Amino acid sequence: MALLHLLEEEGIDLHRPYADLLEDGVHELRTKVSKLRYRVFYFFWQRNRIVITHGITKTTKRVPTREVRRAKAYREDWLARYGSKT
Repeated sequence: MALLHLLEEEGIDLHRPYADLLEDGVHELRTKVSKLRYRVFYFFWQRNRIVITHGITKTTKRVPTREVRRAKAYREDWLARYGSKT
């Protein structure tokens, strides 16, 4: 929850080690608990709103391509439904 609050406060200015831009407007929120690494995918909408698409437990060195594609698909669906003001 603390990282979500940090994301809310910092917005687009939140960078590594807490967040990173993946591609096409999709970002990841990064956290580690013990040896488990978690990623929460999100994008910005209407400049100051954050839409969370989904989260994963990261088990490989790189974020799986299918998860990035999934987040991009969720983003495209959202924009088609609610408008593309990002």
